[in-house]
Amino acid sequence: MRVSVRVMTRARSAVVETLPDGCLRVRVTEPAEGGRANAAVIDALAEHFGVPRRAVTIRRGLTARSKLIDIRTDDTHAA
Repeated sequence: MRVSVRVMTRARSAVVETLPDGCLRVRVTEPAEGGRANAAVIDALAEHFGVPRRAVTIRRGLTARSKLIDIRTDDTHAA
């Protein structure tokens, strides 16, 4: 599955929300420095969809707030 994500960094808590347009808003507590926010986004989406971290891949937008993310839902076995 491929999802569009809008990231908000330095939030009070990590939350995944569905917006009216079908895009996901992912709030993470980490700052956008050194890839920490991207790692937090991967963690939040993996937990939200019930898949391991390795099943979540950022396809586009590594340095942007808007990202395109692939999630392999058939990869449900824990590492």
